[in-house]
Amino acid sequence: MASTIPDEMLGPAPTSGSHGPSVFADVVQAPEDPILGVTVAYNKDPSPVKVNLGVGAYRTEEGKPLVLNVVRRAEQMLVNDGSRVKEYLPITGLADFNKLSAKLIFGVDSPAIQEKRVTTVQCLSGTGSLRVGAEFLARHYHQRTIYIPLPTWGNHPKVFALAGLFVKTYRYYDPATRGLNFQGLLEDLSAAPSGAIVLLHACAHNPTGVDPTFEQWEQIRQLMRSKTLLPFFDSAYQGFASGNLDADAQSVRLFVEDGGELLAAQSYAKNMGLYGERVGALSIVCKTADVATKVESQLKLVIRPMYSSPPIHGASIVATILKDREMYHEWTIELKAMADRIISMRHQLFEALRAKGTPGDWTHIIKQIGMFTFTGLNTEQVAFMTKEYHIYMTSDGRISMAGLSSKTIPHLADAIHEAITCVN
Repeated sequence: MASTIPDEMLGPAPTSGSHGPSVFADVVQAPEDPILGVTVAYNKDPSPVKVNLGVGAYRTEEGKPLVLNVVRRAEQMLVNDGSRVKEYLPITGLADFNKLSAKLIFGVDSPAIQEKRVTTVQCLSGTGSLRVGAEFLARHYHQRTIYIPLPTWGNHPKVFALAGLFVKTYRYYDPATRGLNFQGLLEDLSAAPSGAIVLLHACAHNPTGVDPTFEQWEQIRQLMRSKTLLPFFDSAYQGFASGNLDADAQSVRLFVEDGGELLAAQSYAKNMGLYGERVGALSIVCKTADVATKVESQLKLVIRPMYSSPPIHGASIVATILKDREMYHEWTIELKAMADRIISMRHQLFEALRAKGTPGDWTHIIKQIGMFTFTGLNTEQVAFMTKEYHIYMTSDGRISMAGLSSKTIPHLADAIHEAITCVN
């Protein structure tokens, strides 16, 4: 028998309900993310000749996303393993993944690893690794100021500021030479307060594609250690810049060899093509094993209320590849092929501009390294190329070399030539 509730207990009947104004009516429309918004605009463009050079993801010569063969093999192995379950990972993530990630960036014979001075936690790709590291520093480090290069990846200042750090910049890029402003960099880091945190791109600086030489890295290391500045490396492109995993980790290893402390955020988005799997790691190199153990305990307290524990699938793919000698070798071959195609795109674009007699010195295109090139084009020239040639890129003139192909380079060269000659 159904029970009824007296009308007097129900309170007054609703007068507005779904017909009233939204409680969120005062929320304003947010602008598109300056990088992700490029793809939104590109997708809306019906032109058959449109080219998207804003996306920070590898594309094949046919302009298609690439899933590495070795990744497909690893996934198939995981699917066929009937013993695998979907239980939660520990807060720190997949243990094999963490150990192998530390060895990949610091080297298999790293004294820091052998002495158990490294703590590594699995995070949500590079962004999540940076955020967890930043939150840890905001809670437990005596200096809350972080210096980031000017320019840098657009998400860096937001990640650090929202984690509770005070963001300042140091000079990095020289528009006149389209290279490194090394003197400005040294001056700004020399003027930084003792103990300040410094964000460093391990290789293939985003967005400029400009990296210090090994000798310059050594000078940076000496300066930072003399002022007890704390290095925080962002390693998003290991192996993807030069095609050599060890060469692309040189800068980080230089700072580990002196016995000092540092943080390193790793991402497998680019070098394994695991963009949507969100696979990353944060490693903190400490002075002693005892400190590393305490640091890890506090990293757990950062992660637990943030997302509790990381996803298992992508990390399992990485661990499967890194711990199998044959699969690891196969990965390095595919990785080098991607890096080589990007380098080839650089040379083809440079030659196309030179053949057209485009005004200016374009050698920076082949001197810069990694996925991105800082073209030197201004906002007006970028807008012109989008309007007239349906070429999409960020307004600062950064282009993704991985988004180019032999077929689209002539179109881009025509657009750059006209933008340079017709638009101030």
